[in-house]
Amino acid sequence: MPLARNQRMLKLALQGRSGRMGQTLLALIAQSPELSLVDDIGDATVVIDFSSADGLLKLLDTALVRSTAVVSGSTGLQARHHRALQQAATEIPVLWSANMSVGMNLLYQLAASAARQLDVSADVEIVESHHRDKRDVPSGSALALAEHIAGARGQLLQQVMQMRTAAPDAARRQGEIGISSVRGGSMPGEHSALFALQHETLTLTHRVEQRTVFAQGAILAARWLQDKPAGLYAFADVLQPL
Repeated sequence: MPLARNQRMLKLALQGRSGRMGQTLLALIAQSPELSLVDDIGDATVVIDFSSADGLLKLLDTALVRSTAVVSGSTGLQARHHRALQQAATEIPVLWSANMSVGMNLLYQLAASAARQLDVSADVEIVESHHRDKRDVPSGSALALAEHIAGARGQLLQQVMQMRTAAPDAARRQGEIGISSVRGGSMPGEHSALFALQHETLTLTHRVEQRTVFAQGAILAARWLQDKPAGLYAFADVLQPL
């Protein structure tokens, strides 16, 4: 399909192209006439990163030198990585998200809305499952989901998060947010937020059937970011006009 008359070619560079997400992105770019893959970050309008937390740090250094926008879905970030994102965003546009799925980011919003309505009257449990090769536990998406819920209830996640592991005393505390992780086989990514009340339970679930949705979300984010000024953006910003 030829480009629309007012549509520009988007030049993308990829970091982490040998991984599952990188390979999926390569296939999508090859199928899209409005997308062009470049090898040099300096020649790209946006660089998409699905590598690692430390790989992201190196990328930010290069992107700053080349004045290239960055979209990153790398997870496992610690405080120093988030500080680096914030610092880079003073000079270039940067968008980071633990999950590039449109549906998952809508789940964040729905869960936050439920959390505001129910407050600590509901016992909250987050359950996430992934394939056997996923390394980070809990998933970055599960942590982001917990952050949205805690923030909506005026809580600090570090003070209320409880990983569900064996313990001599596992009695629930008021306002606690429990997280359980399951790893096995080729299970698709699934995240559920359970709000348990007396005699009723609200469950919000997002399930991924193909990782193509993450690649499509990353490209959507790159399109949105290409003309933005320097700043640190979230996927929620991309969803505003949708």
